[in-house]
Formats: sequence, C-alpha cells, structure tokens
Amino acid sequence: MKNLILLLFCIPCWLSSEKEAYSNTSLPIIDIHCHTAGIGAGGSGCFVSPALRKNWRYRVFLKAFGVTEKELEREGDGLILKKLSQSLAESRTVSAAVVLAMDGVIGEDGELDLKRTEIYIPNDFLAKEIQQYPNLLYGASINPYRHDAIQRLEHAAADGAVLIKWLPSVQYIDPADTRLVPFYRRLKELGLPLLTHTGKEEAFTHKKDELADPARLRLPLSLGVTVIAAHAASNGYNGGEPNFKKLLPLFDEFPNLYADISSLTQLNRLGHLPKLLQHKQLHSRLLYGTDMPILNTGITSPWYHSYRLSPRSLFYILKQKNPWDRDVALKRALGVTQSILNNNTEILRLPTSAKQAN
Repeated sequence: MKNLILLLFCIPCWLSSEKEAYSNTSLPIIDIHCHTAGIGAGGSGCFVSPALRKNWRYRVFLKAFGVTEKELEREGDGLILKKLSQSLAESRTVSAAVVLAMDGVIGEDGELDLKRTEIYIPNDFLAKEIQQYPNLLYGASINPYRHDAIQRLEHAAADGAVLIKWLPSVQYIDPADTRLVPFYRRLKELGLPLLTHTGKEEAFTHKKDELADPARLRLPLSLGVTVIAAHAASNGYNGGEPNFKKLLPLFDEFPNLYADISSLTQLNRLGHLPKLLQHKQLHSRLLYGTDMPILNTGITSPWYHSYRLSPRSLFYILKQKNPWDRDVALKRALGVTQSILNNNTEILRLPTSAKQAN
C-alpha cells in the first residue's frame, strides 16, 4: 500500500520533469517530410491508380489521414491539408511541415504516363491549397524526364517551393542519369534542396529499388546540389550491400549531403535511429521528418521501443495525443538532440511565418 501511494505521488513529478525536458525549444521544429493524398475530388487533379485503390494500403492511408472516401468526394481533396494544418496547430512542439507533391511516371514522349503511375499529386493543386495554411510549406515534385522539367522547376520555385521531392523507385527516375545534368544545375542555381527516397520502398505495389541506391546520388552531389537522403537509406540492399553502408561514405565526400530521420521509429526500421545517432559527426546533417501520416498507423508505436526507454519516458510519450508531439517526444527519448530537431531551419528558405516558434 505504501508503495502504491509513493507511485501515485511520483507520477505527477515524472510528468512535470518530462514535460519540461520535451517542451524546451528555442527555435521552431519543422517537419521536412509530410505527405498528402487525393482522389481527384474537387477538381484537384490528384490521382490514385485503380490497382492501388483496391489494395489494403489505400484504406490504411485514408484512415491515417483521418478521412473517408465519401468525405473527400463531398469536400474535395483539400480536406486532408485542412486536417494536417489543424493537427499541427494543436502541436506544442512542431510549428510547420513541408507537404510533398508527387509527380508520376513519365513516358518516352516526356508526358505523364498515368497507366504506370500509382499516385499523382499535382504541384499546382498543392501550391494553391497550402496558401490557406501558414503552417504548411510547399514541397514540389518534378520528374526530370518531363520535356518541360526545367520550366516546371522554375515555376515551382516562383510559387514558393522550399524543396523538390523524388521517389525514384516509383517514379522511375535514375539520379545517376547524365541527361539530368541541366536539371541539377538549375536546381542548384535556384537553391532548392532535393529530398529523395533512399533504400527499399514498401508503400507501393510496383517499384524499382535499384533506383534508390544511395550510390546513384553521386552525380547531383558532385554538381553541388543539396541532397537530402530520405529515411537515411535505413533498409534494403543494393549490389549485395546494405543501403545504409553505401550511404555513410558519401557524407565524408560531400558536405552538401544530408539525411532525414523520417520513418526511423517504424517497426520495420527498428533500431536504425540509435545506430544512425552513434555517428555524432553526422548530427549537423540530420533533419527532422515524420513521414506523416505513417505516424497514425500501427507500424509506428512507442511500445516497439519500450526496451530502450525508461518507464517514465514511455509513460510520458504514450500520454501525447498529438502525433507530432508524440513523435518528437519519442525521438528525443531515443537520443535525437534539440540541434537535430532545429537543423531544417538552416537549409530551407522559409517564409517568415514558418520561422516563428510556437
């Protein structure tokens, strides 16, 4: 009985100390890796392939975004962005998120090939919609094999894009293709980072994982492009070698290489974040990201990391209802420093509203 009374007395102290530790931010935290989606409702131009709409992943993603297909049909695809903004506004730790467009597969004619595209989220739709939400930033996506790729790049920059996003294994982009040199040079001139998936892709039904080999990033890196290796090449193999092992030497060779820590708390990447954080020389080049809405699925849970956490930390993290607050608390408990959480403000050209702390 005495032990129970002591425990009840200590819990408020634990929560107080944890809250103080996890809420101490001097700069805004910006999520560099946040997804949206759409089915074409409201004239958005978004697209999900028939095959993917029949796949179980489609239902999981809709639920993770907090919407139903009927709600999207009634209110339009912009509803997802509205919900993202509302959830961010309720966060005590994260001020803004870069929401990512998604270009499709491009045919030999330089035009969009919908038959081979699983998800398409147009730049114009996203750029227009997020103007309503100061806490959402525009992440454009341009397949460089488009015949007008450079013009689209310049248009995205003029519309306020803070980065360009690629998913090579799904968009069938080879980052090592020398035909992309003019695109890379313009990308550098515009000062836009390239956020590109590295490692195995598991969210789509068709992919070419060899295109997400970190070694293929040598070309844009050698041309001075700021490259962000999404997910830090945390899974999969290429050429019989772990992708992470292939990524590490590139940091020594190229000071313009960064990596985001999105998805690194997922069950299928268990243990990778602590392994990455052991390389302290990389801390200045690690960037905070979530891979939202994956935070809202069963593949991500603080319980998976309970063997690394104290009961006090686990209890505090589980009490966080907001997905961004829960993610920040978990990553802090696993060793992510405040400087890592704030690194995004150093490489992104941000509007004034996004630079203001919560």
